[in-house]
Amino acid sequence: MSTVKRPTRSTELLERAAEHIPGGVNTCRRRSEPKLCIRRGEGAYIEDVDGRRYIDYHAAYGAILLGHANPGVDRRVCEAIADGVLFGIGVTEWEVELARKVTEHVPSVEQVVVCNSGSEATYHAIRLARGVTGRQRIVKFQGCYNGFHDYVLRNVLSAPELVGRRDPQSKGMLDAAVDATLVCRFNDLADVEATLEDNAGEVAAVLIEPIAHNAPGILPHDGFLAGLRDLCDRHGALLIFDEVITGFRHHIGGFQALAGVMPDLTTMGKAIGNGFPLAAVGGRREHMEHFNTNPGGDVHYGGTFNGNTVAVAAGVATIEQLEDGAVHAHLNRLGDRMRAGLAEIGARAGIPVVVGGYGSLFVLCFMEGPLDSYEDVLRNDTALFGAYRRELVARGVFEMPENLGRSHISAAHTDDDVDRSLQAAEEALRAALDAR
Repeated sequence: MSTVKRPTRSTELLERAAEHIPGGVNTCRRRSEPKLCIRRGEGAYIEDVDGRRYIDYHAAYGAILLGHANPGVDRRVCEAIADGVLFGIGVTEWEVELARKVTEHVPSVEQVVVCNSGSEATYHAIRLARGVTGRQRIVKFQGCYNGFHDYVLRNVLSAPELVGRRDPQSKGMLDAAVDATLVCRFNDLADVEATLEDNAGEVAAVLIEPIAHNAPGILPHDGFLAGLRDLCDRHGALLIFDEVITGFRHHIGGFQALAGVMPDLTTMGKAIGNGFPLAAVGGRREHMEHFNTNPGGDVHYGGTFNGNTVAVAAGVATIEQLEDGAVHAHLNRLGDRMRAGLAEIGARAGIPVVVGGYGSLFVLCFMEGPLDSYEDVLRNDTALFGAYRRELVARGVFEMPENLGRSHISAAHTDDDVDRSLQAAEEALRAALDAR
């Protein structure tokens, strides 16, 4: 009998795609090992082109909040697009209703504009902060991903020797943009204060994920976010919460509603549209009216596809399903169950683990605690992490097999899904350890 492994439809599709698409994918992190291409999703499940089904915790990097092909969202989108998808003049009822809902629910947001991706949102928020303050520099945090543009694509998943040092993540970045961004340690107010003092009168904004979910799942210490609010006030900088991940996923008012700390500007994306391309920038009226969408505004804001009916209708329908609180109660309960179960599995295996995450997010790290800063993340056993994730995929549970990638529970997941996933996790961890 031949032992040659036959190619799957996924590998064949990726090879065919590579003839026309560089590397065969349209976003750099979509190539996985094992190689998978997905043909459909429904609720908490995805199905690859070979017909295998998986419980999906990748959720398109967290954009899927209610579950794949959510009937309420999809029905609303279909109704809306019957009248057309894009007009490029004035405003539609859908845009007004979405803006009303965002300003109603997100505590710090008095006005809001929409765009199409989280990277666009952080780009516009930074430009606005510079326009408002007349300053050039910004502060971001080691390990946080705030978008693909030159202003912030530095010091994300840095190698140990580059932590806190100059670490642009791509060739082709503009040196002036990279060097205008200062990098601080998450949960270290003294570092932020020293940076603001060393650059007195030059910092336009401090930009932070209120939970460092790209680092992964580092929670802010008590007083850290409030301390940033105080430092920004004292130094004349704007505080920007990048809630592209946390917004609407953890609370209908974003993490700011839970933390009780009000930023000047907020960026939102991913979960706001349950997978449709929708993002937003919101903030205090006095700042937002600097956008030249307002007559006399002096900060450019534009985008042909901003406010397209497909995305905006999806956003309205998504937020409506969050308004009674039942979705978040379900998400948080399942998240607590998953994190507790994974911690028990690690204890039974007799190895050190830290289960990061919050609410509906989780990530099992193979390391000693604590998990307070990006430097802590570097202790993770990357080889075991990758092997464990691949063993999960083999057992029908999809968590992206990339180091430190966070996993997401959707409203479509059930207790039975969590039970089956924890059983698969125990088997996967044992298999990964045995293989060593």
